[in-house]
Amino acid sequence: QVHVTESGGGLVQTGGSLRLSCVASGGSATSDLDVGWFRQAPGKELEFVAAIYRSGSTTVYADSVQGRFIISRDNVKNTVSLEMRNLEPADTAVYYCAGRAPGGSSYVLRSSGNYDKWGQGTQVTVSS
Repeated sequence: QVHVTESGGGLVQTGGSLRLSCVASGGSATSDLDVGWFRQAPGKELEFVAAIYRSGSTTVYADSVQGRFIISRDNVKNTVSLEMRNLEPADTAVYYCAGRAPGGSSYVLRSSGNYDKWGQGTQVTVSS
């Protein structure tokens, strides 16, 4: 059974930065997977944030975070990171890391339904 674990959430002021990390273990390691980050704010639907191919060759971002967030991976350390900069109150949400078997176009990475391995989430709160 694959376990996906996120870490790095917290409380930050507007304009601040946070770095989230994701590690998968068990049946599949993080390095075996395409990985995406999603978020869900109170009363809102789950929203795509960013994703990266297993190889690291392709990254995709939601328009709302483009230029502020950077997704990266270290397959030797079995970790995918989400560097979040210039945070805004609208970024407040529970952030989830998700994994899927590699394959498909980058468009596929944007849909939560294409991921089958999910973490429990980590809270990010941005104060104004």
